[in-house]
Amino acid sequence: MSCVGASSSFSFSIPGTEGAQAMSKLAHNLFSCFARTFSSWALAIKNASSPRKALHLYSQMHRRSIPYDTFSILFTLKCCTSLHNLNIIRHLHSHIFKIGFATHVYVATSLLHGYVVVSLDDACRLFDEMPEKNSVTWNTMLSGFAKSGDINSARQVFDAIPLRNVDSWSAMIAGYVSNGKYDSGLACFRDMMSDEGSKPDQITLGSVLSGCAQMGSLGLLMGRSVHGFVVKNGWELNVEIGTVLVDMYSRCGFLKCACRVFDLMPARNVITWTALICGSAQHGYSKEALSMFELMQEMGVRPNEFAFTGVLSACARTGLVEEGRKYFKMIEHYGLKPRIQHYGCMVDLFGKAGLLDEAYQVIRTMELEPNVVIWGSFLSACKEHKNFEMAGRVIEQVLRTIKPDKDGGVFSLISDLYVLNEKWDDAGWIRKLMVNQSVRKARGSSFIDYKK
Repeated sequence: MSCVGASSSFSFSIPGTEGAQAMSKLAHNLFSCFARTFSSWALAIKNASSPRKALHLYSQMHRRSIPYDTFSILFTLKCCTSLHNLNIIRHLHSHIFKIGFATHVYVATSLLHGYVVVSLDDACRLFDEMPEKNSVTWNTMLSGFAKSGDINSARQVFDAIPLRNVDSWSAMIAGYVSNGKYDSGLACFRDMMSDEGSKPDQITLGSVLSGCAQMGSLGLLMGRSVHGFVVKNGWELNVEIGTVLVDMYSRCGFLKCACRVFDLMPARNVITWTALICGSAQHGYSKEALSMFELMQEMGVRPNEFAFTGVLSACARTGLVEEGRKYFKMIEHYGLKPRIQHYGCMVDLFGKAGLLDEAYQVIRTMELEPNVVIWGSFLSACKEHKNFEMAGRVIEQVLRTIKPDKDGGVFSLISDLYVLNEKWDDAGWIRKLMVNQSVRKARGSSFIDYKK
């Protein structure tokens, strides 16, 4: 029943004495009806308290036979994408097709994004069927492949884009960097700079600087050039750009440059502080790392898990046992739970200090399963301090944990422990096991590889 029809029929039946109340009710009904226009329904969906609520409002439109507009569909798709539910996206796709919006480029692109999050195969089928594609459509598909790790398909999409914009270049560069192909990412950035129609923005430079940071000294030259570009163009040293610059200089060992950028930043967040703390710890400036951690707290910045990793790593490198104990206890004080890297730092700290009983106690009481890094660190400390009895307690458990194709260094370490303890039969058994299982240790590399 339409609003106009209802008001017409009702207005001719109003008795004289009750006219005021009836007219008031009529006005309320008219207001409610006209207020729920297309845009108001779309606004309600946009401002819904949850994706489920947005979907409920969308369903109400269908039940009440209220015509859909592009905004109500777009806001529904945007809300429901966060649910990561393939069935809901497919259901919406089917309904959008029935009401004739499937060929609308903005609706189809939003639907494509919903598929990219949960099913790349469905996304590919929709992408191939789309009669019209805009730059956002191409970039969505490119990013989808890159985030899934299929960087070759991402490059194919990038090469096929009719007209690339800064978002296209940024997505491709970010795809290379996030998949560990730093050289390709920097090469793509050089191509972008030679393209007269494209100029990098802060997102582009953030990805480039992240790649430079991962490359260490090899990426420093490009990182300095990017820093120069920022200064030359008068860009504000905001939190995002400043943090990646601090991280790059810190990782490369140029701590003076990192501190200079840090001091010039008008605002900083916990990630900025953490980058400087971890960089200082990584390059042996343990006291500076601890001082920075204390200053961060004084400035009212709550440390995160990574900040604690940096400060505990600094303690382990310098043998600051008491400080390490203090900071490890502080993790729970801030409402955080110790992660595997925190336990690893404590085992490393106690092991290097010769406190093998305490190191073993950390392993026994930790809530997580010890990994190969922790076992390797503990056995290495046992070897260093010639505590073969302590090593013997864990070797059997270590052998159940390590993998022949990845952890050859630990096999060799166990063999060395047996040899040093003059247990020749056990050493021979380990060597035979290594041969039978084709255990190989990469030449010139350590079995311990801390991932910061």
